Amino acid sequence: MTARTATVQRNTKETRIDLTLDLDGSGQNDISTGLPFFDHMVAQLAKHARFDLQLRTVGDLEIDAHHTVEDTGIALGEAMRQAWGDKAGVRRFASYVVPLDEAAVEVVLDLSGRPFLHYDIEPPGEKILGDPPFDPQLCEEFWRGLVMSAGITLHLVMLRGRNTHHIIEASFKGAARAFYDAIRVADDVLPSTKGVL
Repeated sequence: MTARTATVQRNTKETRIDLTLDLDGSGQNDISTGLPFFDHMVAQLAKHARFDLQLRTVGDLEIDAHHTVEDTGIALGEAMRQAWGDKAGVRRFASYVVPLDEAAVEVVLDLSGRPFLHYDIEPPGEKILGDPPFDPQLCEEFWRGLVMSAGITLHLVMLRGRNTHHIIEASFKGAARAFYDAIRVADDVLPSTKGVL
C-alpha cells in the first residue's frame, strides 16, 4: 500500500505551522501549540485515530488563541486531504458515541468531498484552567477549519454532560475513533457512485 503521509507548512502573519502526518501510524505524537489543553486534545485525536502526528504551531497568543486553534485545524485538514489521496478503498463512513464519565458525544463522519460541519456542543461555558486558560468555544473553530480544509462532513453532538473538560475530550476521542474507522482501507474500490470522492 502507498504510504499515506503528508507534510504541511502554513505561514501567515498570525501563525507559523509545521506538521507531519502519517495516517497509518500507531498514535505516536508530539504536539506543541502554546496551549496545553489544546495540545492534550490534539494528542487525543492522534492517539485514538492511530495517526502519527508531529505538530508545531506558533501563533499570536498575545492577541488571543483563536488564530492558533483555527489555523491548526486548517493545516491538519490539509494534511489529511493530501495523505488519503483519491480515497480509493476507504470505508468512508463512521459513527460513534463516546462517553467520558458523565459526558457523552455522538460523532458522525463522511469522507464526502463536501465540507459540512454540524457542531452542537454547548459545554457549561467556563474556560479550562491552565496557562493560558483555554476557551472551549474555540473547538468549533478548530473543527470548522479542519472540515473545510479536508473536505469532509462531520457532525458532533453533545448528548449529555456537565464537566467542560469531559465534554470536549469526549468529542475529540469520538472524532478520532470515527476517523480511524472511516479511513481504513477495505479494498481498492472507490466508495462513490460518482467515480470521485
